[in-house]
Amino acid sequence: MRDKIRQLVEFLKEVKAETKRVSWAPRKQVLGATFVVLVLVIIMAIYLGIVDLIVAAFMKAILG
Repeated sequence: MRDKIRQLVEFLKEVKAETKRVSWAPRKQVLGATFVVLVLVIIMAIYLGIVDLIVAAFMKAILG
């Protein structure tokens, strides 16, 4: 059990060291990309909601 804990601690140390070597995108770029993703998600949610309403109305008309 102690060996597993030591392995976990060593792994976490390596992860921390590796994240320091990563080339991170600038904050402004990350925020811009996040904004674009959120806008697209909202647009798709609205679109799918409208399609769902249309299909539901169509199915209700067909099935009574």
